[in-house]
Amino acid sequence: MAELTNNPSEQLFNRIKQIVDDSRNQIAQAINATLTITYWNVGKMIRQDILNNQRAAYGEEVIVNLSKQLTREYGKGWSAKHLQHCLRVAETFPDEEIVSTLWRQLSWSHLKVLMYLDSDLKRDFYIEMCSLEKWSVRQLQEKIDSMLFERTAISKKPEKLAQLELQKLKSEGALSPDLVFRDHYVLDFLNLNDTFSENDLELAIVRELERFILELGVGFSFVARQKRMTIDHTDHYLDLLFYNRKLKRLVAIELKIGKFKAAYKGQMELYLRWLEKFEMESEEEQPIGLILCASGNQEQVELLQLDKANIKVAEYIHQQLPKDLLQQKLHQFTVKAKQLIENRKQYNP
Repeated sequence: MAELTNNPSEQLFNRIKQIVDDSRNQIAQAINATLTITYWNVGKMIRQDILNNQRAAYGEEVIVNLSKQLTREYGKGWSAKHLQHCLRVAETFPDEEIVSTLWRQLSWSHLKVLMYLDSDLKRDFYIEMCSLEKWSVRQLQEKIDSMLFERTAISKKPEKLAQLELQKLKSEGALSPDLVFRDHYVLDFLNLNDTFSENDLELAIVRELERFILELGVGFSFVARQKRMTIDHTDHYLDLLFYNRKLKRLVAIELKIGKFKAAYKGQMELYLRWLEKFEMESEEEQPIGLILCASGNQEQVELLQLDKANIKVAEYIHQQLPKDLLQQKLHQFTVKAKQLIENRKQYNP
């Protein structure tokens, strides 16, 4: 965006700069669209040829031969690996209309990352969140590597319900808390020692506030630390207060260094009702609470029905874990969470 200035020559420069920048963006989008549709059509033709031949080894042969022919004709850029990408994008997105929608939101480099994900639901999640948050390819890969989908509440839901929520985001731009909040937050960038206090954790978060907000996700902005609330002539202090512009609500965060305890619910409810009475604007939704603990005590969380009180509980991971160990931890959590959901259905048909 052009800067405001009273200097006529600067004003002229800024107007021309805006025209050039807009044109460059349009050219880049047109090139991306053309490349994406070209690669999709190449992949579609290869796929159809392989299916018609019905011979397992033929697919590898045709790709190697095509790569040599296309490289002779057009030079670099048509390696066997690239043709595999073309084939994969046509297999992953067989509908040309879907591809035409995607290139308006994401680059070919984004699609190369997304098309190798192992489930449709996971892929749809990253497509919608990437489009919403305008992630670069590097950011997208980092989110996938940190297992963002597996850490988000929507991944614990039945697939049909999760798809409905993603469809609502796509069609209406409606972002639900289950797409924003996670059951695990990776805070290894805080560089905490093996033993630390709640105050140490809070100070580290404030020190690394920008990275903490990135880990929180879309739409968060910092409001206050140690927010004072005077209730019955007694001062209470909320650890951290944020605002989420997508959800249009205040987000109260309490930090705990041990396991979740049932008593934390009452404390957070008190803070939320105070915020609702004294801080919430008329156009905002009710405040929501996030209790960050070292571990969650899932059954207590389930029995307390915290969602009905607008309270989320999540675990934080303060040390960098190998991806396979993080995957194992999240898998165990997901299995238990889904079992608790099934149990609830049996008792509340």
